[in-house]
Amino acid sequence: MKFASHFIPRKGEPKVEYSTFGRHVAVDAWGVDYELLNNAEFLQAQLVEAAETCGATVLSVQSKQFEPQGATVLVLLSESHLSIHTYPEKGFAALDCYTCGETVDPQLAIDYLLSVLKPRTVHAKKLIRGIGELRVEEPEMKPFALV
Repeated sequence: MKFASHFIPRKGEPKVEYSTFGRHVAVDAWGVDYELLNNAEFLQAQLVEAAETCGATVLSVQSKQFEPQGATVLVLLSESHLSIHTYPEKGFAALDCYTCGETVDPQLAIDYLLSVLKPRTVHAKKLIRGIGELRVEEPEMKPFALV
């Protein structure tokens, strides 16, 4: 796992101006296997892999296994964040990935996670942010094997 601190200014260095442009992909995934959704450790490993797959820089990871079921995993990225919140009893997962700038595509992280979770149904939206008024788009979803 690579870690970075490029947003932390160093004493004596000139300020760098970053683009405010960002893409935010939000997905509701239904019909996911209970065991996959009820394992925070497994989900944490998958979210880190998804972040690395899209070229993001992982800063930290937090996860929580809930009782009697459910999990939340948050991956803080240098470029923003990647998260999942699960409701295994309903076969539901809420995923989102927001990245600032042009170089890291959040859709690649989402595509990776969907290929692992293999939901029966997916509802997704992509927000274009940081350029004025929010723009909502239909994301281009990579085909994956639906169960």
